This record gives sequence, C-alpha cells and structure tokens, in this order.
Amino acid sequence: MITADKRLIVALDVNSLDKMKQMVNELGPSVNFYKVGMELFYSAGEQTVDFLRACDKEVFLDLKLHDIPNTVACSVAALTRLGASVISLHAAGGRSMLAAAAQAATEASASYGVPRPQLVAITALTSLDEVEWREIGGQLPISEQVVKLACLAQSAGIDGVVASPQEAPLIREKCGPEFLVITPGIRPRSAAANDQKRVATPADAIKAGASRLVVGRPITAAPSPVQAVEQIVKAIRGEE
Repeated sequence: MITADKRLIVALDVNSLDKMKQMVNELGPSVNFYKVGMELFYSAGEQTVDFLRACDKEVFLDLKLHDIPNTVACSVAALTRLGASVISLHAAGGRSMLAAAAQAATEASASYGVPRPQLVAITALTSLDEVEWREIGGQLPISEQVVKLACLAQSAGIDGVVASPQEAPLIREKCGPEFLVITPGIRPRSAAANDQKRVATPADAIKAGASRLVVGRPITAAPSPVQAVEQIVKAIRGEE
C-alpha cells in the first residue's frame, strides 16, 4: 500500500458517524487528512472531529463561516478547541471579519493549549462558471476576483484560501510560496465532473501551485476507494 500524502484531503461527504467510520477504516493508513464538511458536521457534530483525532488523522473543518466579525470570531474560538488543523470561512465576509477570526484562532489556541488551526478563506465556489458568477453580481472575471480576495485574506492574517486549480497559479504569483492554496474540483481524467465546473486533474493542480487537494466522490464513490487513493497519490507525486 502506498504511504499517505498530506497533500491529499479526502472529503467525508456522508451524513452519519457510522458511514464516516466505515470509510476511514476502509482507507486505513492510506489517508491521514480528512475534510469534515457541513453535511457530516450538522449530522453528527463534534464526534466527527473527536473520532478522527483519536485515529491520529488531521482534520479540515470546512464549515465556511460567514457572519458579522464578532459571531465568526466566537465561532472560530469554539471550533479551535476541537483540534482541527484547518478551518474555513468566507473571504466575502470582509477584512474586519477575517482579521477578527485570525485573532480569535491565535487567542483560543493559547487558551485551550492546542495548536493554532490554519484559517483558509473561501473565494469562489468551484461549482460556479462565468455565467452563474455574473448572475450573482460578479463584476470582475472569476479569476480576478479570486486573486483580489486572496490578497485581502492574506493581508488580514488568514493563512490561505480555497480556490479552483485554475486560479492557483495566479494566487501563488501574488501571495507567495508559503500561502496555503487548497483546491477542490479535483477530478482524475476518468472521473465525472458532477456538479463541479472549474476542475483539474490531481497532477495539473499540483503543477498549478496547489498546496493541498480536496477529493471526495472520485474516492468515496469508487469501486475500490483504496485503489483510487493510490492512483491520486501517484499523480500528486508525479509517479503516473
């Protein structure tokens, strides 16, 4: 079995603790980083993170926080105690919200005695194309707006962004090599795009400058999830 690669985050898009445990147990040591999103967290709550941490797995808690600065800061503080490695919030919340969240993460990590989670700002959902982007009022092309939000997030003390692989090179150019770029919308060449619009293969996303890749259905819905992980990790490492 291929060794786990921290650049791969497997999305646990299921609706129960039992289904989550089944997938984590099936993948075993081939994966060490998982995404807990809204569906799973709203269904099973903090137990999801507790279980993964007990299994010595890292957690991307993808709850896409978006509210007034005080509410988001308090939410980040509450979530920090769970021990997730990464927590997401929306860049569209603005500078004050982002800065308040960054400060809350730092203070809460010291208060709870846990490592400070990295905060990543959602830029533009990978399910959006240019037509839908204009429908919701986008004035700039998606790529330009994503880079603008990335620069805003970085200046407010946020550690990185979530963006499609198509914008990763532009973000890397503007925000430097240490800025975290997490890319969903990852599809191996043989996989269906489903509801994703701005997609790339694992190898192409890494070449574009992505730090970590979030992959869900191409792994969790595969006939052999372990084999699917192995193929994606080989692509990430350039071993295809």
